[in-house]
Amino acid sequence: MDAQEFRRLGYQLVDWIAEYREGLERLPVMSPAKPGEVRAAFPDHPPLHGGRMDQALAALDRDVMPGITHWNHPSFFAYFPSNTSYASILGDLAASGIGAQGMSWQTSPAATEVEEVVMDWLRQMVGLSPAFTGVIHDTASTATFTALLCAREKGSDYAQNEEGLQSGEAPLVVYASDQGHSSIEKAALLAGFGRSFLRLIPTDDNHAIRLDLLQEAIEKDLEIGLRPCALVACVGTTGTTSIDSVAAMADLAEQHGMWLHVDAAMAGTAMVLPECRGMWAGVERADSLVFNPHKWMGVGFDLSAYYVRDPQHLIRVMSTNPSYLRTAQDGQVSNFRDWHIQLGRRFRALKLWFYLMDVGVEGLQTRLRRDLENAQWLMQQVDAVADWERLAPVPLQTVCIRHLRPGLDEAALAAHNLEIARRINEGGKAYLTPSLLKGKQMLRVSIGAEATERRHVEALWAALKQASEAV
Repeated sequence: MDAQEFRRLGYQLVDWIAEYREGLERLPVMSPAKPGEVRAAFPDHPPLHGGRMDQALAALDRDVMPGITHWNHPSFFAYFPSNTSYASILGDLAASGIGAQGMSWQTSPAATEVEEVVMDWLRQMVGLSPAFTGVIHDTASTATFTALLCAREKGSDYAQNEEGLQSGEAPLVVYASDQGHSSIEKAALLAGFGRSFLRLIPTDDNHAIRLDLLQEAIEKDLEIGLRPCALVACVGTTGTTSIDSVAAMADLAEQHGMWLHVDAAMAGTAMVLPECRGMWAGVERADSLVFNPHKWMGVGFDLSAYYVRDPQHLIRVMSTNPSYLRTAQDGQVSNFRDWHIQLGRRFRALKLWFYLMDVGVEGLQTRLRRDLENAQWLMQQVDAVADWERLAPVPLQTVCIRHLRPGLDEAALAAHNLEIARRINEGGKAYLTPSLLKGKQMLRVSIGAEATERRHVEALWAALKQASEAV
């Protein structure tokens, strides 16, 4: 392919993307594909001869799109918002076109310095102090893994440089809410703490971590000679967006010399609104925190914002610095390869920069307030009727509900609500996530797609009521 052919196909693809996005509302939200259907549309062997890009573009509609669940659909209420704005798409295109490798400053100085700029903009936007320094990770899962590696090395006095966790010292312990994301458990296991030394603490009626039980668990571990090492506070849990008390957990972390990591993967975007920042009061005392602009904000997947108060500790834990990667500028610049697990890194900062230049802080704030208002509207509808139950507070944009039917036990209620979810999702007009909350089957409605207006939430509520009557 030469430049002329690239222009022709590129213009065609941009038109295709624009037409796809303009027509999203007419598509079924959840993919109707059955296992193996998409794969069956493709040949068993690679093409022997090239020059078939026109065929590939034609196959997008025919073979690929039936297997796509449309996360940017205005009636997508499942999992979490995963907004990919037009500006972010252009930023991704520019990053791919440039093809920069940003593992160190020297490999592409702009990739490092633009990232430093936009991560500091983001820090200001969510009200964090200059004590925090940010770096882009791919997802919150790897950021939390990195945080627990840093916690491990602080708690073990950099044991990785000697015998690691094989030194025979008393085991290190990690504490988190039992409503925390599964990536916390995964990170603790991969970091070598061991499942026996991960404490998932029960939560209160609002589904936030119970501080009394947390303190009790820490004291019990100290009594038997274990070493409390890391504490993960959840600001906006995955299931219900419940809010742990960061300030109270910071007190415990400081009292016992533990690393405090704040997981605000989805909810961190809300802190762009000054009126929401009380939700993570005490965050300035955290050692690290993560949130995902690739969720509710609008920057296309993947781009997670990881902030630390001590970047030198992060570098000491993550750096290997072989001779073939050293440059004359080391010591004067940031080499982001030493700030996370992977060595190679894309120029992700471009799509964050493009996005912020397009919407501005005020534009983002307007949309976030719209989403919060839509969630409050749905909450009010649910609370106003007797046959629907809300199972959690609604501090943000997620509403957790279930339909009640007299005479049904929990098992029958679960089947009843799963059937409501099936009818909604397979009907194609909307998509929501059925989930379990402390043994109760619920329907989880996550509001926050860029295109979602009040009418889409109203239509979902009407569909929920209709489905509940039909089941």
